[in-house]
Amino acid sequence: MKLIVESGATKTSWRALCEDGSVRGVQTEGLSPTCLDLEHTQSIVRKAVPQLNPEGKHVSEVFFYGAGLVSAESSAPLAMALDMWCPMAQVHFHSDILAAARALFADGSGVVAIMGTGSNSCLYENGQIVRNIRPGGYILGDEGSGVSLGRAFLADFVKGLLPTGVEADFVKEFGLDYAQIVRKVYKEPAASAFMASLAPFILKHKGDVYVAALIADCLESFVRRALARYPQMAQDPVSARKVGVVGSFGCACEEMLREIGSRYGLEFVKFIKSPVDELVTYHRCNGI
Repeated sequence: MKLIVESGATKTSWRALCEDGSVRGVQTEGLSPTCLDLEHTQSIVRKAVPQLNPEGKHVSEVFFYGAGLVSAESSAPLAMALDMWCPMAQVHFHSDILAAARALFADGSGVVAIMGTGSNSCLYENGQIVRNIRPGGYILGDEGSGVSLGRAFLADFVKGLLPTGVEADFVKEFGLDYAQIVRKVYKEPAASAFMASLAPFILKHKGDVYVAALIADCLESFVRRALARYPQMAQDPVSARKVGVVGSFGCACEEMLREIGSRYGLEFVKFIKSPVDELVTYHRCNGI
């Protein structure tokens, strides 16, 4: 049996590849190495593995994909927790951007875009990440993400720039005034999650000309500052003009992205909300 785990800050998707070819799945809360201690990490693993492997069969390998896995030290709590429930398994730790790349292009080539709560991108050539324009996080970057759209919307709200009807709907739905917004952004934890949580409301109002322009500016900033630069860096500029997107926010903006991309000579070829099931296919086809 092999386990494939794809984790973000808020949720973790687990898949078990069984010897008879069947696949089992379960979802738990997120496993972020930058936020969780060993005890909490162990509790999450303890919920997942028995459901995936109730017979207690030998787990030969675990492929863990997640953000924040930048060193052996950062992955240590995860390694210890997995060792308790998957003893003798060989554990492979990989980044979330590699998960997106393999899910979108397998061992092929193209530009990879993660567009969820935050954003990231890379140039992927023949199954290898060869360039990465740093995302910068929600303060310095994360263009083309839920957090960047939420940030721009709130900035216009506090300046009184939103259309009257959209502003009234926002106040009615969220009940937030200026002081409360400032506290959530600057004083409370998880400011990025709060700003990203506004994206569904904003997208619901994309029929408004002002809001549509706000969304388009958010998307075009990501295309211009990241995605459109990769063909200049590529050995094969033709392949580097093909873009795949992973993330719910990007999928919700598919039509607008295709239109914006065409102006920059980019073709958006694939959109998937979550990479985990494509990762199952990747590992099954590659025998790893």
